[in-house]
Amino acid sequence: MKQIYNLVFVGVFCCLSTFAQQGTEVYLANLDLNNDSLKINGEINLSQNEGYDNQPSFFSDNKILFSSTRNRQTDIALYDVNDKTTTWLSNTPNGSEYSPLRIPSRDAVSAVRLDEDGLQRLYEYDIKTGDSKILIPNLKVGYHVWFSNDIIVCTVLIDDRMDLMVYNLKENTHYTVQKNVGRSLHKIPNSELISFIVKVGENATITSLNPYSKEKKNITTLLGDSEDVTWTTDGSLITAYNKYLFSFKPSIDTEWKSLFEFQQTDIHGISRLAVSPNGKYISFVSKDAPDKIVQKQVESFNARDLEAFANCYSEEVLVKNFSKDTISVGREQLKEGYDAFYKRTPAVEVKVSSRIVINSTVIDQEFVSIGDKQKQQVAIYETDGLIKTMTFIRDKKITFDPEIIVQKQLDAYNNRDIDGFLATYSTQSKILSYSGELRSDGTDAMRAGYTDFFNSAPDLHCEIVNRIVIGNKVIDEESITANGKTFKGVAIYEVENNKIVKVTFVN
Repeated sequence: MKQIYNLVFVGVFCCLSTFAQQGTEVYLANLDLNNDSLKINGEINLSQNEGYDNQPSFFSDNKILFSSTRNRQTDIALYDVNDKTTTWLSNTPNGSEYSPLRIPSRDAVSAVRLDEDGLQRLYEYDIKTGDSKILIPNLKVGYHVWFSNDIIVCTVLIDDRMDLMVYNLKENTHYTVQKNVGRSLHKIPNSELISFIVKVGENATITSLNPYSKEKKNITTLLGDSEDVTWTTDGSLITAYNKYLFSFKPSIDTEWKSLFEFQQTDIHGISRLAVSPNGKYISFVSKDAPDKIVQKQVESFNARDLEAFANCYSEEVLVKNFSKDTISVGREQLKEGYDAFYKRTPAVEVKVSSRIVINSTVIDQEFVSIGDKQKQQVAIYETDGLIKTMTFIRDKKITFDPEIIVQKQLDAYNNRDIDGFLATYSTQSKILSYSGELRSDGTDAMRAGYTDFFNSAPDLHCEIVNRIVIGNKVIDEESITANGKTFKGVAIYEVENNKIVKVTFVN
């Protein structure tokens, strides 16, 4: 059991009236397919651009198309793997391009253009001149894939859903294949088939389509809330969840197999997968790392840049005091609150003294200077490309040192001394998850669980990586070894009358 770190913030909040787009980056990695196994290495961030970089696809074996933000618009970029250079294929001041794909057998690109007048249509772009023309004039295309030189399979926005249509450019005809589909469309290698995602309630099924015969067949269901897949040259599917990749080969597999875990801290929330035609590269999109978005909001706060600060938060952001007291709900309330705070506070600065990052959660210990006064506080940020929740732990005066009792329980834990361990807890103590789920109630329940754990882990050891003491709370970042495996954990201990009364785990 151990603890978590945190960040301090000033107690009023503000929000943005315009849309805040998540920061994303496009990555490239080597893909080694050998004897039905896949290896991934050499990951690089090929976009290296502030803001939105997304929707990669391979123009050729060594060139990658993607959408990238510049000058407050989104244009088509082309990255050369050999030269490690990026060129721009479009410059549309009155619109933005998304989902670029090579048009088969041509030096041209198709992309969805969102114009300032709200129209969303599929265009063709000459990669040498940048000239463009409309391909599908009357449909609001969301995503597309080329089946042949003349046939496009695309999703079309209909009310609050996307429907799958097959559009024949030569004959200027189209028909609907499936209602309510997802965004991931691909040509299945070595076949006359397209794959797409069927959505029914919370279920998503990868399905194949023959555009000529209109025959559809279910392939497999997607994992969790994953939305993206890609195909390898040997006919295997790859999907992503957080920092993990999974594979599924329809010809032999009955369930998804764990493929790879990215270790880099800046790769998080993977989506939008693509494999090169020769099968040697994989490209994917990562959301901005949690610590990056948190640091950006700290810097924007200190710069008093209200718009940039609010853009770091989701539209439905929840701001609260630990553990349940709600301060504000939504970006608009947050923005209004910080606007009022700035007006009455001419001088304010936040300095982060320490930071813990665990999965998508960031915990900062901060010192806040307001004029000639300074205070300490901790803030816990839950992120998903943007900050979803911000929770404050305030400092308060106490007459005892909570760290002493927390250290005693740590020493007993490492000695697997169940009696000494439980002696540091109140008999009414509770153990909870950060979401508020009750995991254990009272020391009798703890005794049963921890006795078994101590007996089953002879190598059990917990090392404190970082510790924050604020008021009656101790937050520990821990590295825990048990049965030959090491994992990271964070716990928030609350101490009253020299006993631990509550532990909240953050993961």
